[in-house]
Amino acid sequence: MLYHAYELQRSWMNSASALASISAGMLSNPANPLSHFAMGPMAASALDVFAHATAHYGKPAFGITSVEIDGKSHAVTESVALKRPFGDLLKFTVDGTGDDRPRLLIVAPMSGHYATLLRGTVERMLESADVFITDWADAKMVPQSAGSFDLDEYIDYLIAFAEHVHAEANGQRIHMMAVCQPSVPAFAATALLNLHKSPATPATLTMMGGPIDTRECPTVVNNMAMQRPIEWFRQSVIATVPMKYPGAGRRVYPGFMQLNAFMSMNLSSHMMSHYEMFKHLTAGDDASAQATKDFYDEYRSVCDMTAEFYLQTVEEVFQKHSIPKGEFRHKGELVDITQITDTALLAIEGERDDISGLGQTKAALKLTPNLPEAKKRYYMAEGAGHYGIFNGSRWRTKVAPVVEEWIAAHAD
Repeated sequence: MLYHAYELQRSWMNSASALASISAGMLSNPANPLSHFAMGPMAASALDVFAHATAHYGKPAFGITSVEIDGKSHAVTESVALKRPFGDLLKFTVDGTGDDRPRLLIVAPMSGHYATLLRGTVERMLESADVFITDWADAKMVPQSAGSFDLDEYIDYLIAFAEHVHAEANGQRIHMMAVCQPSVPAFAATALLNLHKSPATPATLTMMGGPIDTRECPTVVNNMAMQRPIEWFRQSVIATVPMKYPGAGRRVYPGFMQLNAFMSMNLSSHMMSHYEMFKHLTAGDDASAQATKDFYDEYRSVCDMTAEFYLQTVEEVFQKHSIPKGEFRHKGELVDITQITDTALLAIEGERDDISGLGQTKAALKLTPNLPEAKKRYYMAEGAGHYGIFNGSRWRTKVAPVVEEWIAAHAD
């Protein structure tokens, strides 16, 4: 019923959004006398904001066609390197840069948003590396015949992706970067690759704002997971995909619920952003208004997660703390984090991160006693919130150079 109620509400809001957009266009048309008076532009701006806020957003495209390196523009080619039911491995190649560049596997979050949330991350790292990224599927679009997908399968995907990237690396060791939620499965996959002496073992693993040990400086997100038993999540936030989608009947944690949760955490900030958009539109500052629109176009593009993945993540990562306690098992095999001896670890946190608190990612460095200290580094991005460590000016000018230096220092 939950999903069906959302679909009904969305259909209503789509109609309202379309009507508001048409009305805004009519009021701002120079041929309309009202567009030349104060109330006309104000009403048009208000309707434009409403239309944008209530519109439905599908999966965005990366749209990276070129990148500038040393003042010269290079064309970028995007392709599917490996196709899987629950997520593809995308490859970005920069023309005219040779085959000796590092191969970087970026693990995008499976937390309600598409991988395109990391567009700025990919674009910046393309300046120094050939980039691969996990492009997770929207669970409602995956037929039930594809089977289930839980945290164990997620780790298997990462290992398979790492092996594929290594096969294309011309003998070089690969590098891995996990942003937010996937820091945990990437950490586990790296431990397994180290344990089994796999040639695909990454030379470096960069973890950014990840919940390795949520007992460190717990946030609102962490406290919510701890306050309720896993059965509450199973009964309250899991829904069934409606018949209109390919994944009909699949049990999922809907993306719209995750979006509502994130929006409610900083509701006043989001309201102020839309008020600022209204003021920019009224003043004719279309560029500033468009920047806000572009952000929310991406932010409100959400997808579903399989119920088994969501529930296992909540239980193992946020309730049992299985990784830091040394109790996490992957398909029955104990994931011994202390076996990481051949992968240099970089932990990055934002000073103002309200999703993964300070110390949660840094904990990874304490959990690997057999890794030489020269292969560990911690970096705190001053003034950065959660998104600021992988997107925006701080990411481009402060954080990305640290990652590049780390990769260069530990490249074979």
